[in-house]
Amino acid sequence: MAKPPKNSDEEEVDLEGAEGAEEGGRKKPPLRLIIIAAAAAVVVLGGGGAGAFFLFFNKPPEAADAKSEKKGGAAEKKKEGGGGAGDPEVVIAEGPDGVVFCTLPNMVANMQAGDGRPVYLKLKLTLEAPDQATAEMIAPAMPRIQDMFQSFLRELRPEDLQGSQGTFQLRMEILRRVNLVIAPARINSVLIEEMLIS
Repeated sequence: MAKPPKNSDEEEVDLEGAEGAEEGGRKKPPLRLIIIAAAAAVVVLGGGGAGAFFLFFNKPPEAADAKSEKKGGAAEKKKEGGGGAGDPEVVIAEGPDGVVFCTLPNMVANMQAGDGRPVYLKLKLTLEAPDQATAEMIAPAMPRIQDMFQSFLRELRPEDLQGSQGTFQLRMEILRRVNLVIAPARINSVLIEEMLIS
C-alpha cells in the first residue's frame, strides 16, 4: 500500500525535530578515543603513584646504612652481654653489687577459668643472676625455660594470683623451676616487672 502524501505542516514539524536532534544531541566519541584516553590516564596515575611511593616510602641509602649499623651494634652488645645471635630476646645488663639482670621476653599464657571464659596472663620477668657466667647460661636455655613457663602457667587459675601472697608464690615457683633448668648454676631471684591478667 502506498503511503498517503504528507501535507506541508507535517513536513515542517519533522524538519524542526531533525534540526533539534542535530543541535541538542552530541555525537558519541569513537571507541578508539575512549581506549586511548583510559590508557593515558592509567599511565599518568601509575607514574604518579610510583613517584609518590619512592618519594615517601623509599629511604635514602644513607638512612638505610645508618639503620643497619645501629642494628649491628645492638646485636654486638647482646652478644657481649651473653645472648647469642640466635637468642636476641634475652637482654643482659649489669646491676649493682656485681649482680647481672637478665630480662626475658614477654610471656603470654592462657589460664584455666572456672566459668570457661578465656583468661590470659602476660608476664615480663627479669632474673637476677649472681655473676656474668650464670647470666650467660640463661639465653641458651630459653627454649626449656619457655616450655616450663607455658606448662606451669597454664595450670594456674586467676584466683591463685590474687594478693601479695599469690604473687610471692608465683615468684618462688618460677625461681625454683628456672634453677632446675639451668642447674648446677642458680639465679638469686625473679623480679616481676609486669603482670597482667585479662
